Amino acid sequence: MDEILPRQTEPAPQKGTVTQRAIEQIKAMIAEGRLEPGARLPTERELAVQLGISRSSMREAIRALTVLGVLEARHGSGIYVTQLEAGDLLETFGVVADLSRGPQLVELLEVRRILESTATALAAARITPGELAEVEKHLAAMHATDDPEEILSHDLAFHRAIVAAARNDTMAAILEGLSSRTFRARVWRGYQEEGAFARTRREHAAIHRALVAHDPEAARAAAASHVGEVEEWLRTQLSQ
Repeated sequence: MDEILPRQTEPAPQKGTVTQRAIEQIKAMIAEGRLEPGARLPTERELAVQLGISRSSMREAIRALTVLGVLEARHGSGIYVTQLEAGDLLETFGVVADLSRGPQLVELLEVRRILESTATALAAARITPGELAEVEKHLAAMHATDDPEEILSHDLAFHRAIVAAARNDTMAAILEGLSSRTFRARVWRGYQEEGAFARTRREHAAIHRALVAHDPEAARAAAASHVGEVEEWLRTQLSQ
């Protein structure tokens, strides 16, 4: 294990708590390649001694990095670096959308509009017949029911299938957080009260037509318009 531990050097002045500094040092070991994805960490005791901190502070640092998806505990085996995939590292991102209120929700929708329109444009250029069939399956299911829960479920799957076809895992992970089921459920309840399902179906159909035509710019415009409608609806709700 010695070769992956940082060399003993005169420490530079650092800000933050002891635990925060430990977190930064472990992250540096990963970023510099001394700990690769999937690698087992030295024991808690070894790391604490090497970094010159208490075991309790090291335990807190490891716990924090585990919550963030950087590390994972394997029972009876130790602590390992995860595969550092975007979905793991951004898993907690959805909490922001679930807990946000008021103007912050509008800001999140602005971000989602930019990213989802880009993802949909990429999907239009890259989507395969099999992926398009998956999109069409959920589109048809949304048209076949008036049940809000079923519509919500297929709406999520419809957009996930499109984002998956863009083949950008980082963008997909961010959009997954911005498009949480809790947030979408709030919007769908409002739409149901206003009878806006028909409009949403038209917007989905426009996105689908652009994907079938493999037209990235039409897909970008259709997706931006779709999320923009949700954004405008939310602004109206907040102003009442």
